[in-house]
Amino acid sequence: MTITKMSWRPQYRSSKFRHVFGKAATKEHCYDGVPITRSVHDNLFCAVNPRFIAVITECAGGGAFLVISINHTGKVDPHHPRVSGHRGNVLDIKWNPFNDFCIASCSEDSTVKIWDIPKHGVLRNITVPLKDLQGHSRRVGLIEWHPTANNVLFSTGYDYKVMVWNLDCPEQVIKNPVKTISLHTDVVLSMSFNTDGSRMATSCKDRRIRVIDPRTGALLQEANCKSHKVNKVLFLGNLKMIFSTGNSRWNNRQIVLWDQEDLSVPLAEEDMDGSSGILFPFYDPDTHMLYVAGKGEGYIRYYELSTEKPYMQFLTEHRSLLPQKGMGVMPKRGLDVSSCEVFRFYKLVTTKSLIEPLSMIVPRRSESYQEDIYPMTAGDQPALSAAEWFAGLNKDPVLISLKPGSKPEDNYSDWSTAKTMNNALDTKRCHSRPGLLQLTLIEERLQSKEEKEPNTFNDSLQDKNLSSNGCEPLPCSPPKTENELLQTFYRQQEEIRSLREALVQRDVRITQLELELRNLRNSNSST
Repeated sequence: MTITKMSWRPQYRSSKFRHVFGKAATKEHCYDGVPITRSVHDNLFCAVNPRFIAVITECAGGGAFLVISINHTGKVDPHHPRVSGHRGNVLDIKWNPFNDFCIASCSEDSTVKIWDIPKHGVLRNITVPLKDLQGHSRRVGLIEWHPTANNVLFSTGYDYKVMVWNLDCPEQVIKNPVKTISLHTDVVLSMSFNTDGSRMATSCKDRRIRVIDPRTGALLQEANCKSHKVNKVLFLGNLKMIFSTGNSRWNNRQIVLWDQEDLSVPLAEEDMDGSSGILFPFYDPDTHMLYVAGKGEGYIRYYELSTEKPYMQFLTEHRSLLPQKGMGVMPKRGLDVSSCEVFRFYKLVTTKSLIEPLSMIVPRRSESYQEDIYPMTAGDQPALSAAEWFAGLNKDPVLISLKPGSKPEDNYSDWSTAKTMNNALDTKRCHSRPGLLQLTLIEERLQSKEEKEPNTFNDSLQDKNLSSNGCEPLPCSPPKTENELLQTFYRQQEEIRSLREALVQRDVRITQLELELRNLRNSNSST
């Protein structure tokens, strides 16, 4: 097999992402005054979801990290409450992909902890975790959530072991993992999963890439390329490929592309430069774009991938004078689709104690929703439970549309409403003329929605206006301290968000009922 050498010079060809550019946030939309950790561990130190941004920080007497509301931009209070339950430095943090209020952290104290974040944010120090995972014998350097199964967590430490945890248990302290994978002979540097989570790729300090069955711990593939000292590895699930960053035998930084079914010879490789900073890869399966960011540098290179040669097409790079120590990535469901934003980084700039959002924009003249750059994407609902996954079941992620108004954020309430409606329809089906009865039922529900919901919504607005953001009555005097003012501001933001969700949910329910009514009318007319 011949190895394709990738060219730095962009070949001008037809691509909707050829002119993607990076747009850094203005100073008032950054997070200033954040005491970012000075740890030299090769991790991202930052985790982001549509509600919060978490960043590992300096803390005397143990490890801690900050959780800041995503809307709380500007100067961060130096006395902002922290999550500080570890006895050693925190090395990695990851948000639960299916719960925006749950975050996992690992530390030098050999433990992994699961934290429950209040809906209004961290208003006081949190020291007691929701769950404490105790199984590693040395410090834990890396954690990853399963991409489709709920409450399944992977951790690896300096004991060379990868442990699989099931969080669906009543115990607060869990000492026995479901599975311990002991295939590695040195420290595991990174872990990555394919689309349905049935395979896990790891990079190890012994220079080997391994593809493992995460349930059984069986070794499926192994690459031992002497000319490539691997550092970070990334599964490109929908392309059936694996991407890795590392160093060549001449100690130049190198990026390599592999076939996930054959790791004997790489598909493509490219030597980049002689810098010493670690290269962090990020992949967007919706656009097939790959971003490569160097630690301690200010630029991000991005490519477009395909399954045919030359496999990787260099697009361009974003340059900045501010070097990044680590980076967080916003999930696709948290992007601003109105500005054609396809990716968003949160750069940790230690030289200025700053977190700078960086949006990757596809330039379009039209202000309407661009369906060609926003296909169905993975949402915040798990495809299966932890028990189902451990029993051997595999499922692809539950997909959602990013089109505004197409799907409410609170899927659980919609699911319960749909279940109640389906139960009512099932009861009506036992009658002799089910079609007409279903039609009558839906017409009645639709009419009641149109007539009653606006009044109910307006009444709720009037009731909530009588209190302080729907939470508690305002005191007679205005807030006297900065903390009281911040709490009032957070309550107002939460109230605005909940009202917007209520409006979206009402519109979506009406649309769903109209569609069902139209379908029933068509079926009755055809019969």
